[in-house]
Order: sequence, then structure tokens, then C-alpha cells
Amino acid sequence: MSDSTYTDIAQRLERLTELSVELSTNHDTPLLLERILTVAKSMTHADGGTLYITREDKQALCFNISMNDTLGMHQGGTSGHKIEIPDIPLYTSTGAKNLGAVAAYAANTGTSVNIQDVYKVDVFNFSGMRKFDETFNYHSQSFLTVPMMDHEGEVIGVLQLINAKDPATGQTHAFSDTDQRFIEALASQAAIALTNQQLIKLLEDLFESFVKLINIGIDEKSPHTGRHCEHVPELTMMLADAVHEIDTGPLADFTMTPRDRKQLWIAGLLHDCGKITTPVHVVEKATKLETLFDRIHVVDTRFEVLKRDAEIRSLKEKLVAANDAKRHEEINRNLSEELARLDADRDFLRFANIGSEAMSPEAQQRVSAIARYRWVGPDGFERDLLSEDEITNLTIRAGTLNAQEREIINNHISVTIRMLESLPWPKHMQQVPEYAGGHHEKMDGKGYPRGLRGDQMSVQARMMAIADIFEALTAKDRPYKKGKTLSESLEILGGFVLRNHIDPDLFDVFIRKQVYLTYAKRFMDPAQIDEVDVTRIPGYKP
Repeated sequence: MSDSTYTDIAQRLERLTELSVELSTNHDTPLLLERILTVAKSMTHADGGTLYITREDKQALCFNISMNDTLGMHQGGTSGHKIEIPDIPLYTSTGAKNLGAVAAYAANTGTSVNIQDVYKVDVFNFSGMRKFDETFNYHSQSFLTVPMMDHEGEVIGVLQLINAKDPATGQTHAFSDTDQRFIEALASQAAIALTNQQLIKLLEDLFESFVKLINIGIDEKSPHTGRHCEHVPELTMMLADAVHEIDTGPLADFTMTPRDRKQLWIAGLLHDCGKITTPVHVVEKATKLETLFDRIHVVDTRFEVLKRDAEIRSLKEKLVAANDAKRHEEINRNLSEELARLDADRDFLRFANIGSEAMSPEAQQRVSAIARYRWVGPDGFERDLLSEDEITNLTIRAGTLNAQEREIINNHISVTIRMLESLPWPKHMQQVPEYAGGHHEKMDGKGYPRGLRGDQMSVQARMMAIADIFEALTAKDRPYKKGKTLSESLEILGGFVLRNHIDPDLFDVFIRKQVYLTYAKRFMDPAQIDEVDVTRIPGYKP
């Protein structure tokens, strides 16, 4: 072996080694494909080259990148110039393998094709090549076509090189056996690396689809909660991007890599996955008396019984009064007053049952007084109008959930944490349980389930807390409340800042960067988007 030959092989091995390292570290697939082609050209001193990728349906080869040094041509890949060339079918119209096109032949047979002069070979159909030569006044001569096969022997692409050049004279010559072996080695390594990337991408897509599957299950139980699981991660990412962009203040050092963003996005999607175990009648409790149905209608029936009994009692009193007209008038007046009082009390309980406004102590006392009305049930026994359970629910101070139901709802975050911590997260996803599990914690340490203070939580978890609250305030599809306007929601959120519940620095970015407005334009009803005066928002200093 001559010194020049030894040097040439050593240089090729060095390029192959460098590419091998890059194949294992570079995750930018388009850039990686281009590197594969440029290294292949460089190793063989080829004037041109084309990289084909097998179409997803395995029926054709797609032109991915095409280069030609003499013509100064670079199409596809990172060039920004789309290749306007039809795909090469792998099968004929009869379903037989296409062996006429050299690239299709290499793909279908899994063998390399090394042609010294395409104009002296009639085995393959080179009509497209000849047309190319005529169009660009070029002369194609030597061809080296190598299939790229994955670990299962499936062809994922084809690497084709054109016109090997003598570095000294510039003359075109055939690709040597050494050229072929090096390119086959390169193609093999490249195929395995690309397959690994595809498998990783497929696994990531599968995992994210599985996450969405959980949310579909939650959505089937409660469409309102399902939409919440979709909107919270969107708002969280908006806030995270806004914080990532700032370069002053307490959060100036916060940055996110693509992997960080992916981790936060997954955490957002999973932040309420524990609700898959929460009973539907609790998640969907639209009124205070609702269980599997709204029991206010049962209470309505009891009022009808009371009214019926009052009418029967008045009729009996009239019989006793005989023809005493004055007494009849008194009985009618008393009956009207009693019926009006019963109607008013029934309307009051109906309103109390809604639970959309905070209930005053006086209103709670009125419920207890109405509860002591006596009525006779179908079994003939007299009892109080309302049971203890009904009193407990109707006197809920705010919202529709009683203490036991609120504990059931709150338990969803503990279930979320247990579910997420049970998974074998890869290194770049290990913070998902902490991000997702901290959105009900408070800066003062009075949140749940772990009572963490702000300094014990990540910035991401604190972001998700703001997103969770704001989405809940603005959502108009909840069965137990109306969606608040933008200004109302920000005023309430500012109150959380003053009570040391949410991060004031993140809230500052939320307002200053108008994250709230970006979210509102995408997800809120236009009727809710009113004018916001930031100077009047509690907890915010313009």
C-alpha cells in the first residue's frame, strides 16, 4: 500500500469516526441527513449526491436532499429550496417490485449498485438522468447507489453519489471498491442512528399520546375538567416563555432548553391526572344538593306537600266555620300568607342551592329555620323538612362542595403525585412529578397536599399554580359557576398575591408581558375580554 493510499484511507476513517460521533449526539434530523450526504461526497470526492428517504407508507422513495458542486445546486435539506421531483415508486402498477429505477432496485434488493458509466448500461431506466443532463448541460457518468437499512433489515433510505472525481486532475472516474465499502459502512451507521432517533421520537409521541389518553378518560367523566387539562399547560407554557425572555429582575436567570419545555408541557398535561379516580358526582357537582341528581327537586316536592296540607287544613276550618263569611275571609287570608311564605322559602332554598355566591351567616340561619318545618312523608310519619345532610350542604358557605367532598377533590393531587412518582421517568423528565404535584401549594406554606413554601417549590410549579387558578376563574363551562371577565379574574388573582398564595414575581411577569391577554384571545369568550386597568390590579406595581 502506497503512502498516498494509506493517507487517503486514514482520512476517510477519520471522517467516518467524526460522523459516527455526530450521529450519536446530533438530534437535528434534517441537519444530520445533510451531514451524511456531504460526508459521503467528501469521502469519495463525488461531484454530486442525492439522499432518498423511504415514504411512510413504504411505497416510494422521496427526494430529501440533492447536491451538485459543478452546477452549484443544493435542493432540499437545510437549503430552503424544495425539490420539485416526483417520488420514485417502489412497486409497479401490478404490485411487482420496481427494479427499473436504480434507487428503487437498491431499496428493493438491499444491495449496492456501482456503475462505471451510466450511458453504457441498459439494465436500468436512466431517462430521468438523461433529461437532467440535457437540461443543465451536465454529463452524468459514474453512479454509486447504496441502500440504508435499519436493525431489522428494513430500508429507510437510499444514498446515491454521482461522478467520482480525481482530486488532482478533476477527471471523472468510477467509484472504487474501497469507495463502495466506506459508503456502505457510513450508510449502515447512519441508518442505525436515524432509526434510533425515529424510535425515540415514536416512543415520545406514544407517551404523549398516552398522556392525552388519560385526559380523554377524564374528559369522558367531565368535559369541563378535560378542557381544564388542555388549557392549563397552554397557559403555563405562555408564562414560561415570557419569563424565559426577560433579562432583568429576580427571574432574569430563568431559562428553558427544548427539553425543559417538553418536561414542563408533559407536567402540565398530567397536572390533574389524579382526577381520573375522583367520583363523577363530586367533579360535576353543579349545585349544593346534587349527588347523582339534584335533590332540590325532592325538597320542592315537600313544599308542595306543605302547601297541600295548608289548603286541606283551611278547608277543614271552613267546614267548622259553616256560613261565617268573616271567618272564611280570615282563613283565606291566613292561607294566602302561608302559601306566600312557603313559596318565598322554597325560592330562597333554590337560590341557596346554586352556590355561586358566598353565603352569609344570616342566610345559613334561615336554612336551619326552614329545616325545622314539619311535614308528613309517604310512610305517614312526621319529620323535619330537611335532613341533616341537606342542611349541611345547603349551608355551605361558598361553592357547592361540602367538607367531605372538598377533601375528595383535594385528594386528586395526592393521587396525581402517587401516579407520577410510580413511573420510571428518564433523566430529562424526572421533575414532572414535582412540577405537576405542586400547583395547589401556596407561597405561605398553607397549600396542599404537602404544605410546601414558595422557596421549597420550583419556578415551574409556581407557574402552574397561577395557570391553574386563572384558567379556573375564566372558564365559562363549569357547571357550578359562570366564567369571570378578564378584569375580575386579574383582580382575584391579585388578591392571591396579597395573601401570599402565589408568586408575586411571576404575577408581575404575567401582567407586564400581558400573558393574560394572549391566553384570553385564544381561549376566552370575547364577551369576557373587557378593558383591564393594570393600575387597579391588587398586588401589581406598574
